[in-house]
Amino acid sequence: CGVNTTSINLIKIPNILRAIGKGSFGKVCIVQKRDTEKMYAMKYMNKQQCIERDEVRNVFRELEILQEIEHVFLVNLWYSFQDEEDMFMVVDLLLGGDLRYHLQQNVQFTEDAVRLYLCEMTLALDYLQNQHIIHRDVKPDNILLDEQGHAHLTDFNIATIIKDGERATALAGTKPYMAPEIFQSFVSGGTGYAFEVDWWSLGVTVFEVLRSWRPYDIHASNSVESLMQLFSTVSVQYNPAWPKDLVALMRKLLTVNPEHRFSSLSLMQTSPYLAHVNWDAVYEKKMDAGFVPNKGRLHCDPTFELEEMILESRPLHKKKKRLAKNRSRDNSKDSQSVSNQQPIPTLTSDFHGGAQDPRGRETTPETS
Repeated sequence: CGVNTTSINLIKIPNILRAIGKGSFGKVCIVQKRDTEKMYAMKYMNKQQCIERDEVRNVFRELEILQEIEHVFLVNLWYSFQDEEDMFMVVDLLLGGDLRYHLQQNVQFTEDAVRLYLCEMTLALDYLQNQHIIHRDVKPDNILLDEQGHAHLTDFNIATIIKDGERATALAGTKPYMAPEIFQSFVSGGTGYAFEVDWWSLGVTVFEVLRSWRPYDIHASNSVESLMQLFSTVSVQYNPAWPKDLVALMRKLLTVNPEHRFSSLSLMQTSPYLAHVNWDAVYEKKMDAGFVPNKGRLHCDPTFELEEMILESRPLHKKKKRLAKNRSRDNSKDSQSVSNQQPIPTLTSDFHGGAQDPRGRETTPETS
């Protein structure tokens, strides 16, 4: 089932590349839906490379999760579809940059700004927990800001779903942000882990955004065994200038024993540090953000975030022409030409009159 790429307009931004960036097997563009003129971010991934790199399962899982969730502090999926070569996901467009980018730009976040991020991510994680989802990769890189400065959690590539009573066991995440019980499960084959791991990651993230370094000196090269020793011997050094209530809350998030860790909205609301938070106002984005990104620039840095910038003003144009030529040449070989893409299902959207809008609106199916 093909996609009519002409029904997607790349937004024209003077002196800004239409394609935001390119990863190992995925690219990101800013796009605009024709009928509503609403702008989105569109990620497109090469299907064959997904298969070759054994990423199909992760792509399936991410789509499965994104199609079932929607929250004010998540980066939500709106449409998904595919053509002969690529798989497309259209999501919320957030132009404020991620927290990692701003840390690398030496932004000094105020305590009030970080407290709001903490509250917004608390609501996001509590929602995911109610949906039986462990994100497993909460970190500054995966928290995007909108233009008003509110935080949104993104990247569900290694997220997983666990039902009541189940436990996860895979060694998954980014080492400096992974909870001790993930490593413990890997080393000893223990009882596994659950939602508490995301709250540990949130604690590490909040600590880093406030201090510009992490509570533990952990790197990707550290062995799992050395990390287990580190967690049992090294104490976190908190900033003596921090309010006592903030330190107490951070200790609750960075508790090595997950049974004693703060890991729900209800527990977070018991913290004196958050005693005066109006949670309804947080959810409705009525709280003023302490840091508002500069609207005059695109907040991404190819040096740190992207493998390369795409220098074409119309990055899908050459592909559209190539696919049209291939269809014309191989018109009599349709079944053979797509046979190696069978592991990826047909996922369509109303960008081309497709089957199902993930947000639940009925659309007219397209015959293939």
